[in-house]
Amino acid sequence: MKRARLLCVLFAPVFLSAAQQTAPEGFEHWTQAPVESLARALATDAARDPHHFAVKQLADFPNEAFLLVHREAAGAVEWHETQIDIFLVKSGSATLLVGGTYINGETVAPHEKRNGTIQGGQRVKLSPGDIVRIPPRVPHQLLLDGGREFTYFVVKGKGY
Repeated sequence: MKRARLLCVLFAPVFLSAAQQTAPEGFEHWTQAPVESLARALATDAARDPHHFAVKQLADFPNEAFLLVHREAAGAVEWHETQIDIFLVKSGSATLLVGGTYINGETVAPHEKRNGTIQGGQRVKLSPGDIVRIPPRVPHQLLLDGGREFTYFVVKGKGY
């Protein structure tokens, strides 16, 4: 019995410290309730925005960034020279126009173009649960049907 107590006294600090450790630097965990609340706030913001679009950056790391996006209208054509986009569809549906020839794009930031049009390309229907990876230097555009809403996570991989 004394031996058991001694072991408890000796090992209790180890078990307690393990239970109280903080998450490693750079660790992120987004749970459903806060994300739902943020998505509702973005919907309110998008309704007021002239482009019917709202975005919230959740985290920005040296190699990737995480965003939550809500759209109520089609987006502009995008082209990223050094980033990939990974979309994780949360709600709604949209058509992704991807690939083809990018015409009349405007440089809006270093390594970033917007606007213009895509000639050709593939149309991919997106629904909740879908995940899409768009490589760098590939034009893409999200198209929404009238009155539809589309909410999705974007992971931007940097440095390609």
